[in-house]
Amino acid sequence: MSKMNELDLCVGDLRNAAQSLTAVADSLTALFSDGNSGTSSKAPVPAVQPKPAAESKLIMLEQVRAVLAEKSRSGHTADVRALLEAHGAAKLSEIDPKEYPALLAEGSRIGMTTTPPDGSGGAPGEGGTNG
Repeated sequence: MSKMNELDLCVGDLRNAAQSLTAVADSLTALFSDGNSGTSSKAPVPAVQPKPAAESKLIMLEQVRAVLAEKSRSGHTADVRALLEAHGAAKLSEIDPKEYPALLAEGSRIGMTTTPPDGSGGAPGEGGTNG
């Protein structure tokens, strides 16, 4: 990816973050002005409602990226790559956003197996072959 493309993506992310912060600020203003002064019927909540759908995709991408990056740092890089390839991509950016929820769920399970290497299926610390 060229430097200009990276810069363009960063600028877009910053603008999305700014919109999110503005939406949060508007929501908080509406929330607290309703309870305290009772004169906040003009709150811009309807204008903010369409944004969460677009924001949720961005948040979901960031959540997936954070989970997979953590798993990779924890020594499960091969598992992360295998998961991405199972979803038909070499990189997270190549994956269809519709697959993010499944990818997040599967990625969260990487490195979390509790089955002992001997296959006994016992809980950790039970020592499945001592019997």
